[in-house]
Amino acid sequence: MKVAVPSMAPGGVEAQLSAHFGHCDFFTLADVEDGEIKNVDILANEGHVQGGCMAPVMFLKQAGAEALIAGGMGARPLAGFQQVGIQVFFNEGAPTVGEALRLYIEGQTRVFGPAQTCGGGGGM
Repeated sequence: MKVAVPSMAPGGVEAQLSAHFGHCDFFTLADVEDGEIKNVDILANEGHVQGGCMAPVMFLKQAGAEALIAGGMGARPLAGFQQVGIQVFFNEGAPTVGEALRLYIEGQTRVFGPAQTCGGGGGM
């Protein structure tokens, strides 16, 4: 399963998580197989403007992401991820990409739902 995690510079498993998926510096993409991280890629976030929340959704879909672990996003991109078949999980306050992936692998991340959404604009 290819899992995307919004991260701050420089990206990678040691990187700090970005609080809001659309405003991250990078997306760290990890291949998770048999409870282990097998491969890690770092993709620069192409960004989006207010109201253009589907750009990062489609970017991650094209990159092969099947799941996303995030701390904050608006209802519109959440619906977009659901429409394109990318499962979204709450990062549970993990400080780093590696910790978020560990929680995901251990089944400790909740499915991201309306209770975790924000008003957008990066206010989280």
